[in-house]
Amino acid sequence: MYRIRFLSSLLLFSIHSFPIHASQLQKPFLPLSSANKMVAAAIQQCERDGYEVSVAVVDKSGVIKAQARMDGAGAHTIESSFRKAYTSASLKLPTLKMAQIAAKDPELQGLHHMASNILLLGGGLPIIIKDEVVGGIGVGGASGAHLDEACATAGLISIQESK
Repeated sequence: MYRIRFLSSLLLFSIHSFPIHASQLQKPFLPLSSANKMVAAAIQQCERDGYEVSVAVVDKSGVIKAQARMDGAGAHTIESSFRKAYTSASLKLPTLKMAQIAAKDPELQGLHHMASNILLLGGGLPIIIKDEVVGGIGVGGASGAHLDEACATAGLISIQESK
């Protein structure tokens, strides 16, 4: 009986010993409406430029929030857009920049073996809200990584304008 009371007291003490601060509850996050807006804006940009692509937006954990594949985009673009979004959210850098860094440093070339979803190919950008990475956007299917990145940039700009 004493042991149960002791454990109960310890549990009660531990609950009250670690207060949750308001700043912990108000962390920035990626709303679904923003994810959908980014996908639409990136697709519009690629459509204007004449590219058939897929676009993915993931949250900070790398889980898909929104994804779309344009008519005519290759089946492989679904996976590449997701992996670019995942990589940029996970590594907190544009995938084109990571690819360039890895090309210069042989030790970093192994990054793509770190996790099955890492893709060091341009077209992925981190989504930053209030100085915190809350997700990533990835575009796959244009005729060059820099063109994928231009469409991803259009997606990011779409939510910056509404702030």
